[in-house]
Amino acid sequence: MGKIKIVNNNTGDIAEPKGASEKVSSSSPAGTEEKKSKKTVKKISSGVLHIEATFNNTKVLFSDKLGNTLFASSSGSLGFKGAKKGTPFAASKVGDLIGTKAFNIGVKESGVIIKGVGSGREPVIRAFMAHGIEIISIKDVTPVPHNGPRKKKLRRV
Repeated sequence: MGKIKIVNNNTGDIAEPKGASEKVSSSSPAGTEEKKSKKTVKKISSGVLHIEATFNNTKVLFSDKLGNTLFASSSGSLGFKGAKKGTPFAASKVGDLIGTKAFNIGVKESGVIIKGVGSGREPVIRAFMAHGIEIISIKDVTPVPHNGPRKKKLRRV
């Protein structure tokens, strides 16, 4: 446990409890305040919306044209649990959140890349477009198996 010192800012007096011997300087004088610098917000006019819609969850990521992630969210991060994460309602809430953030940084148009076969594919796009952002292109990059699984080996009797 450290020593406790009480500093009175008005008079500058230091009141010490019994047994304390070190002095502590008072904090900044009254009337001087540190000004907080504002964050510089990037103004981006176009970007790419990446949607991963699985049966159990819907993940959405917004990036600039170079692929640098600006913000991301999922239905699980919004508080949906269990089977509710894969619902179209949860997906629309995620699209709404990402659309709001994109609108705030000045996005006017966006491309969309969809991956997966979940039920949240379309609701995300509809909620995203509701913020006045124009969709330039929609690309589906869902992986499709082309030869199927390996056949079972023949049974020898």
